[in-house]
Amino acid sequence: MKWGNENNRDKSPWDDDSQKNSKEAGSHMHLDEIFKRSHNSFNDAYKKFKKNDEPGINKKFFGIIGTALLLLWLSTGFYVVDEGEQALVIRFGKYERTANTGLNYHLPSPIESIIKEKVATLRKEEIGFRSAKKDLSSADFNPSNNVMQESLMLTGDENIVDINFIVQWKISNLKDFVFNIYNTRETVRSVAESAMREVVSNTTIDNAIAEGRSSIEMEAKTLLQRILDSYNSGVEITTLKLLRADPPAEVIDAFRDVQTARTDKEREINRALAFHNEIIPKARGDAAQITSESEAYKREVVEKAKGDAGRFDLVYSEYKIAKDITKKRIYLETMEAILQGMDKIIIDSKKDSGVVPYLPLNQLGKEK
Repeated sequence: MKWGNENNRDKSPWDDDSQKNSKEAGSHMHLDEIFKRSHNSFNDAYKKFKKNDEPGINKKFFGIIGTALLLLWLSTGFYVVDEGEQALVIRFGKYERTANTGLNYHLPSPIESIIKEKVATLRKEEIGFRSAKKDLSSADFNPSNNVMQESLMLTGDENIVDINFIVQWKISNLKDFVFNIYNTRETVRSVAESAMREVVSNTTIDNAIAEGRSSIEMEAKTLLQRILDSYNSGVEITTLKLLRADPPAEVIDAFRDVQTARTDKEREINRALAFHNEIIPKARGDAAQITSESEAYKREVVEKAKGDAGRFDLVYSEYKIAKDITKKRIYLETMEAILQGMDKIIIDSKKDSGVVPYLPLNQLGKEK
């Protein structure tokens, strides 16, 4: 780039010669000269201000500036704690107090500082799997990435079960939460896994994958909360839910065959018990009926025999008084009992009846 005419072609526009000809050629002044002149002008103005200014006015001016800066610094201590939050006030790194919801104030930094946390928010930990889905309450939930080193657990009957579960927790004491536990989320995860392993180690695999799931959840939650309380962690466990409890994938087909066989066994046992419950009461009823009938027959025979014996005693006492009359009465009563149901025709042989002896009178009597 060329500057000026041919006489100053190789010179910089900030050289001394160009400064002398700046009014005529319209060139820029040298930067060093500009800074030097500005500095001299500022010094001259400051000396003039100091020479002409009164001491009282100068102190008042700086006092106002200092007061304004102090008020501005103090105003930085105001803060708001929202609903569901708590704040810790830390003074020189030491806990001072806990602030609740609303407008609060602390001494500005570096004297005091605050730590705010949402204590009402539920936090969730996944143990045994990692899922991209956020809604774990849906019925069609399937873990997308199983973590084998967390999910495989040994049962009390020396079987292996594959368990996935979630833990939901919230902050119950913000001071303990901040100062007593370094990494709370990892602590909750580790303690939850340890508690679940202890509970599963005291149960059988059948109980773990079937009817015992609710009791396992309750025992594991209680144990997890007790361990965290011993750490003074400031954490409250709200939910521990088993999402899946199955045998390992390598043996799940064989295990299902065993479960099917057990189901068939239970079905046959129930069928036999139903037949048993149907036959036994009926047999007991028939036996009771036969027993009742035999008891009734026994009483009937005994009472009849007692009556016959009593009647015989009465006849015998009468017989001893009048033997002939009693014999005849007994004979007549006996013949009456024998001949009462017989077909008979009485013919007086002393009188001439005119009846042919061989005529079938009994049949003729029936026809009439």
